[in-house]
Amino acid sequence: MRKDSLIYVAGHTGLIGSAVVKQLKAAGFNNLLLARHSELELTSAIATANFFEKNRPEYVVLAAGKVGGIVENKTYPADFMNANLAIQLNVVKSAHKVDVKKLIFFASSCMYPRECPQPMKEEQLFSGYPEPTSMAYAVSKMAGMQMCLAYNQQYGKTRFLPIIPNSAFGANDNFDPQGGHVLSALIRRFDDAKKAGAKEVILWGSGTPRREFIYSEDIADACIALLMGDTDNLALPLNIGSGDDYSIRELAEKIAKVVDFTGEIGCDTSKPDGAPRKLLDSSRIHKFGWKPKVDFDAGLKNTYEWYLQNIAEKK
Repeated sequence: MRKDSLIYVAGHTGLIGSAVVKQLKAAGFNNLLLARHSELELTSAIATANFFEKNRPEYVVLAAGKVGGIVENKTYPADFMNANLAIQLNVVKSAHKVDVKKLIFFASSCMYPRECPQPMKEEQLFSGYPEPTSMAYAVSKMAGMQMCLAYNQQYGKTRFLPIIPNSAFGANDNFDPQGGHVLSALIRRFDDAKKAGAKEVILWGSGTPRREFIYSEDIADACIALLMGDTDNLALPLNIGSGDDYSIRELAEKIAKVVDFTGEIGCDTSKPDGAPRKLLDSSRIHKFGWKPKVDFDAGLKNTYEWYLQNIAEKK
């Protein structure tokens, strides 16, 4: 990949997409093709095909899609399937048509069976049923992953690279307490509770499920390594994880410390827990040469500082 290669980052204003743009620019790649949702509707096959035919990007990072927390996944499963299936089909098909050199597709750790040996290896995909509360999202991502592998198989080139990051966090995350993922939603709730002088924050579920978190800029670095490296004989898909996990209560305690919330932490067991544990085995991409750089506590502090500067002060 040359420094002047035309790279399309779909979803460039979101959590992972914005990190990819930041890290690409830091590495000297400035010929970036970017389009906001208002400028390009990726669920439209015609609009997407026309965009690719007009611009003909050499590389694509598909970070666009509909994502949300456990409550949104459970409440709006049809919306999640419709949006993600349409975007994936349109972008991958159009990328193939203009003969892109590489495309990175973000799958999800939700694809793994709910009851899966830990840490989860790529070979364990399709070995059991995903967590029911995120089934629609998981199936849509499984379809996108398999579509990438199918194109590689049928056309004899390893151009479509599906990767499976675990729970991402960082700047430009969704901090909505209802629709965000657990880490960002808890940052918002603990910060609100501190400012309101609340004596307690109630966690959804029992607090016992364990989750692995990966800083968005580490994911972006993995993307750049894959775009630049020799991936012809790389086993796919690839897990992207930090190697460490925390219970939801442990996570809440860390966030409370960063936010400086001194009240109590309780649990609402009427809310769903989701899968008991989701820790990835990332040895495949470690062998390729990538490992995470950002310590979890440092990443958490950075994320809270970004929230204060960009979200909290605007409320």
